[in-house]
Amino acid sequence: MAERPPFEHRPDKRGLIGPFSGRQLGSVVLVIVVAAVLLVAVTTPLGSTDVSSQVNPQATAYLLGSPTVGLRPGSLAPELAGTRANGTAWQQLDVNGQPVRIADHRGHGIWINFWASWCAPCQAETPTLRAIDQQYRSQGLDVIGISVRETTAVDVGAYARSYNLTYTIAADLTGDVFNLYGVYALPTQVFIDPNGIIRAVVNGPLTQAQASTYVQAILHRPGSSGAPALVSPSGS
Repeated sequence: MAERPPFEHRPDKRGLIGPFSGRQLGSVVLVIVVAAVLLVAVTTPLGSTDVSSQVNPQATAYLLGSPTVGLRPGSLAPELAGTRANGTAWQQLDVNGQPVRIADHRGHGIWINFWASWCAPCQAETPTLRAIDQQYRSQGLDVIGISVRETTAVDVGAYARSYNLTYTIAADLTGDVFNLYGVYALPTQVFIDPNGIIRAVVNGPLTQAQASTYVQAILHRPGSSGAPALVSPSGS
C-alpha cells in the first residue's frame, strides 16, 4: 500500500493591499505620477505671467539699423531743410504741403516724434502723443510728428485723420530728416527747448507720465529765466 505524502498547510498568498502586490501598486503609482507631470507641463504657459517680475513690460523701439551717434542734448536742433550730396536742396513739408521749420516754433517747446504708420510701438504710442498735445499746447508745446519710410504723404495724412491727430504731421519720404537727425529706431523722440536747444533724445515709446516729464522740462514757466535744465536722455 502506497504511503500518503505528508500533509502541509499553506496559507493563501495575500497582496500588500488586497489581492495587489507591492510591485503592482508601485506600477500604478508611477503611472499616476507621470500623468500628473505631463498634465502640468502641457498646461503651464511658457515664460512668466507675473507682470511684476518683468523688468519693463512696455513696448520697445523698432530698430531700423545699427545704433549710430545721432544728436546730443545741448546741441542746436538742425533745421528741417538742407542740401543733398548731389547739390539739390530740400525742405520738409507737412502732409498739407506746407514747410515745417524749427525757426517757426522758436519760443515754444518742441517735441519731434519720428514714427511710422506700420510701426507697432508707434501705433501704441499714438494716444500718448494726442493726449500730451491736447494738454500742453496752450502752455507753449508744439508737437511735430515726422513719419519715415512711408509710401505716400496721402497715406500718412489718412492715418492722422483716422486717429484725430491735430498736431503737425510730416512725411519724410526721402529720408532727409531721418538721416540728418541720425534716427535708427522708431519711435524716436527729440525734445527741444524754446531756444532751439535739444534737451533730450529718447529711443522708444513713452508713457503719458514719462512724456509729461520731458515736456515740462522744455516749457518756460512764469517767473523762470534761462533754458530749462537738461533732461537725462532715457525713456525710463
